[in-house]
Amino acid sequence: MALAGAALAGCTFTPAYAPGGPAEALQGAVRVDSPDTKNGFDLVERLEERLGRPTDPRFKLAYQIKTDRIGVGVTTGNAITRYHLRGRVDWRLTDMAGGSVTEGVAEGFTAWSATGSTVSGLAAEEDAGYRLMRILADQIVTRLLASVGHTP
Repeated sequence: MALAGAALAGCTFTPAYAPGGPAEALQGAVRVDSPDTKNGFDLVERLEERLGRPTDPRFKLAYQIKTDRIGVGVTTGNAITRYHLRGRVDWRLTDMAGGSVTEGVAEGFTAWSATGSTVSGLAAEEDAGYRLMRILADQIVTRLLASVGHTP
């Protein structure tokens, strides 16, 4: 036990959300590009939920969203009963004082059933898009937290 404690004492691990941790450096410090689509709005909403609204922005986060809707469940009558929504966000964090800090790609997918009424199908599709943007935003935040210790 004492050896395990000694080994951890030399470790530089700091919990992301601990006081003085990487998340503290990003709270209220990231200005995300303004959204121009529903997906963009959902992505920015989640990013600001996780990182806080910018009060004294030090960083700028640019992003580009791409989604593909794919029919995966087909009946013998050639009707699609299930869809996958794949998404990809290419993003770049830059320091407002100049210079790129980090960049990356977030990818994921969600799915929905199209076997109900038209209204329920549209609601399920909208919900799938909302869930996908939250998944992608969470991936971006995780990557930012992992790399923020290496930012100037």
